[in-house]
Amino acid sequence: MSLIVAVISPGAMGSGVAARLTEHGVEVRTLLAGRSAASIARAEQAGMRDATERQIADADIVLSIVSPEHALALAERLRPALAAATRKPVYADCNAVNPATVDRIAAVIEGAGCAFVDGGIIGPPPRPGAPATRIYLSGREAERVAVLGRYGLNMPVLPGPVGLASALKMSYAGITKGFNALGAAMMLAATRGGTADLLKHELAASQPELFAWLARQVPNMYTKAHRWVPEMQEIAGFVGEQTAARQLFEAAAAFYGEIAVDHAGPQSATAALSGFCAGQPARRGASVC
Repeated sequence: MSLIVAVISPGAMGSGVAARLTEHGVEVRTLLAGRSAASIARAEQAGMRDATERQIADADIVLSIVSPEHALALAERLRPALAAATRKPVYADCNAVNPATVDRIAAVIEGAGCAFVDGGIIGPPPRPGAPATRIYLSGREAERVAVLGRYGLNMPVLPGPVGLASALKMSYAGITKGFNALGAAMMLAATRGGTADLLKHELAASQPELFAWLARQVPNMYTKAHRWVPEMQEIAGFVGEQTAARQLFEAAAAFYGEIAVDHAGPQSATAALSGFCAGQPARRGASVC
C-alpha cells in the first residue's frame, strides 16, 4: 500500500513540499474547497488530490502548513473527522507558531485520539536544484513523520519534547526576519534623511556580506510581508517574559503590516527599498512610509 500524506494547505510552502513527495510516489491529499484559483493551480501542478475532511483523516500522516493564525483553527476543523477515523493518522503541525500555541494545537489533536508531532520549517519551499529545506521535528512520535525523509524531504528529529522544533523555528526566524525588518526600516529612514547613497557606500565598504544579504532578502520580503505579521506576533509571544524583546517583535509585526499595505497600494516604500537594494540613486526627502 502506498503512503498517503495530507498536506494542508497548497500555498507556496505546502505545494512545494507536496511536489517533492509526489515526485517520490507519495499520494498527497489536500483541501481545495473555498480555495482561490491560484491555490488550485498550485495544487494541480504539485500533483495534490482534492479530498474531503474524512479522506484527510484517512491519511497516514497529516502535515499542517498554513499561515500561523490559521494553525489552531485547522486542527479544530479537522478534529471531528480525526476523532471518527478508525485508523488514526499522525498529525504534524509545521507552522511558525510559538510553543504555547503548539500546546493548544496538540491538545486538540490528541483529544481526537491522534499522535501529535511538532514541526518547524527552515528554508524556502523545496524546489529542484535548491538546498534542502529542513523540517525539524520533535516529540515522542517524531520518527513516524521522519519517514518522509525517504521521499525527498529533509526532516531532522530533535531529541526533545513537543515544542522544541517550534522554539528553534521562533529563534531562527526572530533573527532572520527580525533583522530583515530592522534593515528595511533603516533603509527607509536613510532615504527620508537623504543619506541612502552614503549608507549604501559605507555598507558596501565595511559590511559587504551584510549589504549583499539585505539586498537579496529585502525585495523578496514584499509578497510575504502579510504572512510575516502573525509570525512576528508568535515570536513576540515566544519571548513574552522579556518585555522589551516582546515589544521589539510586536513592532516588527506592525512594520511588516505597513509594508504589506504599501505593496498592495501605492508601493512608495517598496519602490524606495528596491532602489536602495539595486543601488539606484535616492532622492532626498522621498516620501516613504
